[in-house]
This record gives sequence, C-alpha cells and structure tokens, in this order.
Amino acid sequence: MKRILVFMLVLMFALSLVGCGGDKKPAADSKEAPKGEYKANLKVTMTQVVTHPYAVGAKKFGDLLKERTNGRIQVTVYTDSQLAKGEREMLEALQQGTIDIYVGSTGPVGNFSPSMLIVDIPFLFRDFNHVDKVLDGPIGKQLLADMDKTGLKGLAFWENGFRHVTNNKGPVKVPADAKGMKIRTMENKAHMLAFKTAGLNPTPMAWSEVYSALQQKVIDGQENPVAVFYGSKMNEIQKYFSLTGHVYSPALFVVSMKKWNQIPKADQEIIEKTAKEVAAFERKLNRDDEEKKLKEMEGKGLVITRDVDKSAWQKAMQPAFDEFAKQFGKDKIDAIINTK
Repeated sequence: MKRILVFMLVLMFALSLVGCGGDKKPAADSKEAPKGEYKANLKVTMTQVVTHPYAVGAKKFGDLLKERTNGRIQVTVYTDSQLAKGEREMLEALQQGTIDIYVGSTGPVGNFSPSMLIVDIPFLFRDFNHVDKVLDGPIGKQLLADMDKTGLKGLAFWENGFRHVTNNKGPVKVPADAKGMKIRTMENKAHMLAFKTAGLNPTPMAWSEVYSALQQKVIDGQENPVAVFYGSKMNEIQKYFSLTGHVYSPALFVVSMKKWNQIPKADQEIIEKTAKEVAAFERKLNRDDEEKKLKEMEGKGLVITRDVDKSAWQKAMQPAFDEFAKQFGKDKIDAIINTK
C-alpha cells in the first residue's frame, strides 16, 4: 500500500509540472505566438530611393510600429531594389515568404490579382480628391480583399501619383508629338495598351534597368510620377517633361500572407491600422512636394511642358479605355467615375 501511495503521489506531481509548463510555452508547431510575446523584424522592399515618399512613409510606419508594440516589432527598410531586381520579383518573394512587406505600384500587382488593373485605366481619376474617395471607400476595400487569394495581403493604398511622359527628342503636347517613341512602361497590360493605341511604342522594363537604357538610347523616354523622376535624378539624362497626367498610379502596402498568418491577431490590427494611418501621411507628402520638385528641376534645365492637350491624349487612349470596360464591366468603371 505504501508503494502504491508513493507512486500515485509522484505521478500527480509530474502531471502538475506538465500542466504548468503548458501554460507558459506554446506548442512547437503553433503558427501564432501568444499575445505580448510575438517579436519580429519586418523587411520592407521597394524600388525607389531613400528620399522617395515610399521610403519616408515606410520609415514612419516602422517608427510608429516600434512605439506601439514596445519594440517587439521593428522594421528594416530596403530601398533601391536591394532585395529584388523589380517589383514583380518582389511580389513573388512575398508569396514565397522571403520578403515581408512591399510598397510599390499597383501595376505589377495586376499580374497576380487581375481586378487591380482597373485602377490603371487611363484618365479614370479626375483629381486627388476623387482618388481618395474611391480608394478609401468600398471600391478600394474590395480591391484589397481580392488580393487575399494570391498569397498577398493588401492593407492600404499609398500613392505613386499621376504619371507623365518624358523623353529626349522634344516637347510633347499631343500624342502625335511622341509618335513611334520607345517609352518604357511597367509590365502592365493597361499601360501598354494605352500607349500602343496612342501611337507610341511601349517597352516594358524593370525599373532598375531604365537609367542605363536611357543613357544607351535603347529607349527614348519613360513615364512616371514626379517623385519617381526626381528621386532617380532622371533630369540628368532626360530633357523634356510633359505633364500628361495620363494615368493615376496608386501604390500598395502589401504583406506576405505567409508572414501575416504568423502574426497574432492583436498585432495584425496594430499593423493594419498603422499602414492606413501612414497612407494619409505619405499621400500628403507626395502631393505637397510635387511643384517644388518640378521648379527645382526646371531651374537645372529640364524643359517642362505644362500646356499639354489632355483631351487629345484622352481621345487617343479611348480604345484602351473601351477595351478594359469590356474586361472589367462598364458598371464597375462607372462606379469609379461616378464616385463623388
């Protein structure tokens, strides 16, 4: 009886130790760390330079996230395509889980989530106020939700800006002035079709290759928002800048779904809230600085064509607009156009 009693006491003590240990340590195969214990250093990738609004916004995001998690979650920002050559490669790395966060154009995202291509249709957005109403409303939320099926988690729309044509041949006011020019575009069906119908020769190319391609005259020009052109010092190798504003280019703040699924829900909420909050900061920064950057480059010899005939560009690109109306549905495009 004494032996049985001793055995029972030892067994009860051992079981109590196992129970206590289970409360403190998660299972080895658990995907989610207990609240308050999750730690990470998130890698953010982008093609743009450290002075670009993307990078300034990403740094602010990192500072806020560090503060709001008491240092548990930190962010390292990699600019200038340090982690991957182009935006498509960056997004593929997010799918694989080797990069955590992407800040960049919506254009390449359309290759993964086709519904996102709708925002790259030429002359779809009237102005910045219209942009904000659409992207921060139900339409924008649905476009972000559509990305969930791709291994990418879209959290917020940041901003690249209205895109403009630049070249080395001469001032461009109407499409005929740029007829036949080889213009670098993103690998984006909407952009390429728009330029082709307008009589130009769209040439898709990774952004990291554009500067040297312009130097070597492989291409005649490119099209991008002011901040991209300025940050990459394109004014050193491009003479003419035309304010065509042919496409508004949103930016996306995207998290790898593999990484997202490892983050506790409470921290997911902090990350998403911070990404949306910084979106407003990044957009304002981008818009406030545009005219100042243009005047600075103009003072260094850049020839800026401000009296662009936008109606001529819109008319020339109308076939592309009509083609994508068939693809996405006229009702969806009208919903964007009619947003007040």
